[in-house]
Amino acid sequence: MLVLVLASACGRTPPAEQAAGPAPAREQLPASVAAVDLAAGIEAALPTPARWVAPPVDLALQADSAQWRQQAAQALEEGRLYEDAEAAVPIYLALLAADPDDTAAARGLERARRAVLEAGRAALSAAREGGDTRALRRAAQLAAVAMVLDSGDEAAVQLQRQAAQARAVAALAEAGERLLQAGELGEAGGGALAQFRDALAVIPGDPRALQGVAAVESAMLDRAVLAADALDFEEAERWLGHAQATREDDAGAVADARQRVDMIRSQHVAALRDAALRDLLRPDGLRDARGRLAEVLRIAPPGDPVAVQLRERIVLFTHYGAFRPGQVFTDALADGSRGPQMVVVPHGAFRMGAEATDPLASEAEQPAHYVRFDRGFAMSLTEVTVAEFGRFVEQAAARPRATRRGNSTVYDERSGNFVRRTGVDWRSGYDGQPAAPGDPVMHVSVRDAEAYAVWLSEQTGRYYRLPSESEFEYALRAGNPGRYPWGDAGIPPPGSGNFTGGDDVSPSGRTWNNAFVGYGDGYWGAAPVGRFQANAWGLHDLAGNVSEWVGDCWHASYRRAPADGVAWFNPGCRTRVIRGGSWAGSPAQTRSAWRARMDSDITSARIGFRLVRGI
Repeated sequence: MLVLVLASACGRTPPAEQAAGPAPAREQLPASVAAVDLAAGIEAALPTPARWVAPPVDLALQADSAQWRQQAAQALEEGRLYEDAEAAVPIYLALLAADPDDTAAARGLERARRAVLEAGRAALSAAREGGDTRALRRAAQLAAVAMVLDSGDEAAVQLQRQAAQARAVAALAEAGERLLQAGELGEAGGGALAQFRDALAVIPGDPRALQGVAAVESAMLDRAVLAADALDFEEAERWLGHAQATREDDAGAVADARQRVDMIRSQHVAALRDAALRDLLRPDGLRDARGRLAEVLRIAPPGDPVAVQLRERIVLFTHYGAFRPGQVFTDALADGSRGPQMVVVPHGAFRMGAEATDPLASEAEQPAHYVRFDRGFAMSLTEVTVAEFGRFVEQAAARPRATRRGNSTVYDERSGNFVRRTGVDWRSGYDGQPAAPGDPVMHVSVRDAEAYAVWLSEQTGRYYRLPSESEFEYALRAGNPGRYPWGDAGIPPPGSGNFTGGDDVSPSGRTWNNAFVGYGDGYWGAAPVGRFQANAWGLHDLAGNVSEWVGDCWHASYRRAPADGVAWFNPGCRTRVIRGGSWAGSPAQTRSAWRARMDSDITSARIGFRLVRGI
C-alpha cells in the first residue's frame, strides 16, 4: 500500500507545477445554498478536494541520507509536516523514492502520516469551534496530504470527508450571515434561515450554523418587539410565529419576547382603558371613549378581560350613564336628608297597549305598538309617601289643590261609594282619616305631583318628573307581555299586590261586587307602600295600591303615539292620564294596558304618583 502511495505521490509532475511548489488548497466554495444541492445528497454536494503535490526535495544538497532523516525528524518534532521542501513528509517521500528499502525513512513517514491525521483533526476541531478560516484551510490541506500518503486509509478518507463538509458548512454559514446582515431572514422560505438549516443538514449541531439560526430567531423577535412598540400587534404575532417555528426545540427566547409583547400590549390597553374612563367623566366624552374602545378591540387578544370590561362599561354608560341596571340609589337633598329610593330600569323595547285578541281591551288602549328605550331611566321603588310629600309641602310652603279647595273624594264605608268630603287633603287616607307617614300620598292633582317633582329637582340638582305613559307600562310589565302584569292568568299570585280580591272584606263586612275570585290581600283601602312583592325589576305597587298620574295628555288612541318612550304631551291640555290598578279597581283595570282619562284638577283616594329621574 505504501509503495502505491509513494508511486502516486512521486509520479510525474509538470515542470511548471514543480517550479510553483505545493498547490494552494483554495478551491472555489459555494456562495449560497443554491450552489449546494442538498436534495441531490450531501456527498454529491460537497466541494471537490484539491490534490496535494509534494514539494520537490533535492537530495543532492546533502550526500548523507542520515542527515536528511535527522532533518525530517526535526521537522516532524517541530510540526512542520508538509508545507515546503524542508518539511518532514516531502523529505521522507524523497528518501523513499531514492531508496525504497530505507526502513528508517518508512518508519518516519508512518509517524508523519499519523501526525498529519492528528493535526488535521485538531485543525478541523478548531475550525468548527471557533470558525477559524485558516484552521479550516489547514485541515483541508492536511486531509489532502493524508489521502496522498494512503488513499485507502479510512481515517484519511473520513478526515477528507469531514474537511469537505466543514468547507461546505462554512460557505453556507457565510452566505447566511450575509443574508442576515441584509435583513433577508427567510421567514417565507430561502434567506438566511435556509442557509443555516442546510448547513445543519451537512453537519448536525455545527456551532456556527446553530448560532446563525439563533441569530435569525433573535432578529425575528426584535421585529416582533418593534412591531409591538408601533402598536401593530398583528405583525408582532406574525413574527413571533416565525420565530417559534425557527427553533422549536428551544422556546425560551420566544416565550420571553412574547411576554414582552404582551406587556407592551397590556400596558397600552390599560392606558386606553384609563383614558376612556376619564372620557366618560366628561359630558361630551362618550364619542372619544368609543374611539378608544375601538383601538383596544383592535390590539387586544380575543377575550381580553380589560377589553371586555371596557366594552361593558361603555355599553352601560351609553344606556345608564354612571349607573347600572337594577341599581337602587337615593339623592341627597339640600338639608342633607335623602330623597325617595330609585331603581334603574333597564333599557330595551316592548309592545305597548292591548292586543286585538284581548276581549277586555278598549279602543283607547290600541293599536298595540312597539316602543323602544335607548337609554335606561330611574323610577321610584314605590309611590311617593305622605312623609315625602309632606317634606315638600313644609319646605316649599306649598298649598296643594285639595288643601286650597278644602275637600277631596274618599271612600264612604256607610254607603260603599266614593263621595266628596270636606277637610280632606294630602294628609288624609282613603277614607278621609289621617294617613300614616308610610302610606302612598293621595288626594293630589297632577299639578301637585309635578310641583313636587320640580321641588325635588331643585333640592337634588337632578331632573325628576312624572313617568311617561310608556315608561309606566314598560316598568309595570317588566318584560312580561301577558294581559296582566303577572301573565295571562286571571287570578293574581299570592302576595303580588293590593287588588280588589273576592276575599277582601271592609271594616263593616262589605265585599267587592267585581273582584278577583279567590284572591285576598288583607287590605280594604290603600296599603303602606312596599308591603307586597316587587316585580322583576324591583318595583312595588305599580299594578295596584293606587293608580298613578303620568306625564301624558289624554289621547283617545295610540295612533301617532311616540315610539321612543317620551310623554305625549300637548301644552295647555287639561285632561291627563292615570295608569295602574288600585285597591278599588276592577280586574279589567288591573290589566297592564289599562289607561284612563282624568281631569288635571281631580284629587281622589284612588290616585297617587311616583317619579322618574334621568340618568
